[in-house]
Amino acid sequence: MLTLLLGGARSGKSALAERLAAASGQPVSVIATARAEDADMRARITRHQADRPAVWSTIEEPISLISAIESVAPDVCVIVDCLTLWTSNLLLAGSPIPEIEAASRSTAALAAARPGATIVVSNEVGLGIHPTSELGMVYRDLHGRCNRDWAGAADRAFLVVAGHVLRLESACDLMPELRESRV
Repeated sequence: MLTLLLGGARSGKSALAERLAAASGQPVSVIATARAEDADMRARITRHQADRPAVWSTIEEPISLISAIESVAPDVCVIVDCLTLWTSNLLLAGSPIPEIEAASRSTAALAAARPGATIVVSNEVGLGIHPTSELGMVYRDLHGRCNRDWAGAADRAFLVVAGHVLRLESACDLMPELRESRV
């Protein structure tokens, strides 16, 4: 089962992912996509590591998310934290946008096909301040499309706001005539 948790910074997405993983009854492996490139990110990484049970394994992989997921046993619950940084890592590494979008779709399909639970954390960057740089606008739009692809592949998707959760429904589930178009 693929679960997508979307929300803003500090909304409670990672904490919810950890609670869902603990409740799965499966062993847990966390795939961390962050790079410790500054003091703030190092502090965040340290805090996240301290919050996790010691028996959980961690795979630190900022770029090759598909191979990281493939390396985990099928019966293990996977937390991907987070899709937001993975997308930005690919963009900043110079990957062409069509390749990032294709990687996002294929990785989402792989995650959805796993027998073990997969819980993916991602920021909803389109709800924030309008980017002032071209790179910021490109990233916002790219990541929005990636989130849409992961939500489309997910068995369930939630918006996490201020520690509260809203279940997201596909427009196609509400209006079957939309199935033919991409909403």
